[in-house]
Amino acid sequence: MNMQFLSFSERPIKGTELMMLYKNAGWWAERKENDIENMLKKDISIGAWIDGNLIGFARAVSDGKFRAYIEDVVIHNEFQKAGLGTTLVSKLLDELSHIDVISLFCGEELIPFYEKNNFKFSKSQYVLHRK
Repeated sequence: MNMQFLSFSERPIKGTELMMLYKNAGWWAERKENDIENMLKKDISIGAWIDGNLIGFARAVSDGKFRAYIEDVVIHNEFQKAGLGTTLVSKLLDELSHIDVISLFCGEELIPFYEKNNFKFSKSQYVLHRK
């Protein structure tokens, strides 16, 4: 089994590949391939590949200097709980090493995972969404 963790600039990800990964996770059924392709061109992202198949993905939205927000950390169901998420986030953080503050939103059950990656839970901030 040949596993690689590569940035989008090293190996571009196709919208169809990411759509399949989202589908496997039960995420973002409403997203369109063209919109995903455009997102991939703008965001900083890392893909995890096994034998040429995309099995993991993480991206960050950023202003390029002061702030970045990690989004869409996803691992194919067959490969979860094997440490791939830790490596994926680590590689993404390497790509973001020039950013002052890196934040993310996650479910409560994922807080221990991100704390292992040196993120700190903040009780002083609240997440607000507008759709």
